[in-house]
Amino acid sequence: MAWIVCLWAASLLFVSADPVPDGVLAMECHDRSFVIAVDLPFAGDDARFEAVDRTGTYAITESYAARCGYTVTVSRPSGLVELRSSYFSCHTDKQDDGTFAFSFNLLVRRDSDAVYTLNKTCSPSLAWSPREVACQLNYMEVLVKSRASCAPGTKDDNWSVLRQAHVSSTSDWQVMFQRDEDQMAPMSLSEAREQGYVFDVTDGSLMFRAPYGQPDSFIAMVNNIPVEVVHATLFSRDRWLVIMVDLVAACSMHQGTYEDGGHVIFETPEAPYPRPDGTRIQVGFKGADVVTENGTVQVRIPLDVKGGLRKSFVSGGLYEFYTFHLVLEQMFEDDEAETRLRLRRILNTPLLPRPLFTQNRSVIEERLFQVYLGDVPEDVRLVSLWLNGREAPFTNSCSVADIAQAARGHGYLLKVSFDDPAVSQQYFEVYKTMQYSVDINYTLSVLPENELYNHSVSITALAGPSAPVLDATCSESGISFTADRWALDFLWFIGVGSDTLTPELAMQRGYKMSNGSQRLQLDVPVYSQGFRYEEITLEKFLGTFEILMKERQTSAVQKSIKKTCPFVTSELIVCSTDGKMTVVANLSLITPSGATPSTSNLLDDFCSPAEADHSRALFSFPLNSCGSKIKLSKGNVIYRNEIFYSKNSDATERLVVQCTYPLEGLHRLFSTYRFESDDPGAGRIFSRRLGAGFAAAPPRGPVATTRALMPTSTAAARTSAAPVRKRLGSNPGVHYIRVSKHGKPHPDVRKGAKGWKLGSV
Repeated sequence: MAWIVCLWAASLLFVSADPVPDGVLAMECHDRSFVIAVDLPFAGDDARFEAVDRTGTYAITESYAARCGYTVTVSRPSGLVELRSSYFSCHTDKQDDGTFAFSFNLLVRRDSDAVYTLNKTCSPSLAWSPREVACQLNYMEVLVKSRASCAPGTKDDNWSVLRQAHVSSTSDWQVMFQRDEDQMAPMSLSEAREQGYVFDVTDGSLMFRAPYGQPDSFIAMVNNIPVEVVHATLFSRDRWLVIMVDLVAACSMHQGTYEDGGHVIFETPEAPYPRPDGTRIQVGFKGADVVTENGTVQVRIPLDVKGGLRKSFVSGGLYEFYTFHLVLEQMFEDDEAETRLRLRRILNTPLLPRPLFTQNRSVIEERLFQVYLGDVPEDVRLVSLWLNGREAPFTNSCSVADIAQAARGHGYLLKVSFDDPAVSQQYFEVYKTMQYSVDINYTLSVLPENELYNHSVSITALAGPSAPVLDATCSESGISFTADRWALDFLWFIGVGSDTLTPELAMQRGYKMSNGSQRLQLDVPVYSQGFRYEEITLEKFLGTFEILMKERQTSAVQKSIKKTCPFVTSELIVCSTDGKMTVVANLSLITPSGATPSTSNLLDDFCSPAEADHSRALFSFPLNSCGSKIKLSKGNVIYRNEIFYSKNSDATERLVVQCTYPLEGLHRLFSTYRFESDDPGAGRIFSRRLGAGFAAAPPRGPVATTRALMPTSTAAARTSAAPVRKRLGSNPGVHYIRVSKHGKPHPDVRKGAKGWKLGSV
């Protein structure tokens, strides 16, 4: 007797030319069956099959499938819906037991009952044995070829069947079932079909099929293994000639057991049929261990064997189970004929706990939490992450990466900065240290059902305190700074330049400040003191504001938070610390008829606008150029110029632009080389009528005046450099003047009749 044991054996013999929808993944001719595999998401749970032949279509229901030789399985671990059809199924077109034509309809309800026709013709590559027994999932099938011996003379119990055949009064075929030692009364084939049995006679073979659990079948215990047996004898008498065929199917009903060592075990009798001539065992599947002992064949399948399927499952905790599609083939010979028995079973493990593990890989020196969540199954994905009750935003201070594992599954590496707003902090004054802690909740999803599973872990670390993290955002009106952990303000304070940010300073400068128990918010309007302006054009400019985070005890700067935002230009004046005035002015009220702002100029006719549109002009020039007038007044230095049109025009009004600097902060008042000031000047734009003196009228309407830093490398400064260059160096008599902190000028400063006069005006 020869044995072949394997988990799967398939050979693709013929490919149909009919178009196949994308959801149908396979249409394969196996040795003894035809298989259609459909993608489960495409088919859905309610997909249906119909068998088609010349007489019509037949729905393949559960009971009809078992009677007619079809098996339909839905496998979530593999994501497939599978139809397996016997070569001798009810509606197969058979030709000489060598060519089998199949036709099916696939009905997919999600596409409004779409119907797909699937056709295939197969020819088995393996020759038929004299006797073949198929133990499918839902039925038993016996095939006897015409060359098989069916002489009953060697069996005593068959003589009784023979005697019954002799006394029968009909020559039609009849069938008699035997249960254990009892013989049932004979019945016609039509009566047998009504009870669910199927007989099919071709030119070369006789086929008998019975669903499991028929009244005429019985369970026999063979070596403590349950075996379902159906024993039918088919006979016919014509005068003194009796034709009798013995049909016996014996199938192991062992469901498989799980062994704690990580194996699934399936058992079947070594010889389900009597008197085998010897035993020979071959294993056709690598990885499965086959052992024959005491008349029992035991197949041991490791959980990690190739071809097995696993599936995660949520039931209070995270579990998994394994599924194996086992095909076991036995071949043996007795004194009558060779028998091939092919058994197909689906083996499942029980639900097995699948614990996840977490590993703390935090790096204190880098102030970084690193937490690894490992042994996550392949069909489980992270869908959300919560830190101390807050959903992780996954920013620069918080990230998660999917990491492949060498063994099984995968893992997730979470990185969270100690300074992330979600991390809790507790300061211990005695130890001058901070405890950082985070409660992590992972929400995982089992695919494809999207069942959710939560896994939690808490991590703590001790390290020195660090300055709170401030976020900065832009708006149309200014820049906002926020700190979510301002309860530690006893350790830190905020500086704006050299000044300390207090509610009084905020009110004085027009900032809007709210300081709660856990949160600080500072809104800085765009024209507030402390802004720096760059790349000024008629359309837009860049405004930058910087705040400093300092230690309260030492005033040492720990962090600098700088934010640059774009703003729309309307009308403004910038007086920079390096001695440059940049002006965007609305000239609509002083523009004479027929003129445009591009034809305007400063006191020096050569200083024209860098840019102009229909109503505004942009000027950018050094304070000591373009005919600027300078005056000392009450501890300040005032630089003034005018924007006007040609003296020949009919304009009667001019715009005055001026920058005022405090003497106390000036290092160099007027020089052909450099201008230096501790603070930016205060700018002002107003109009005056022709002939008015230095003391001009008050400002004309609301004008954006700024105290800002304006470097000479801006685009606006470069565009106006050409007309200004002719006037530079026109005051060689004054090169350097130092003013003391008390506001007293150096003795080299010449006193004019109307105050301090610097340079040539």
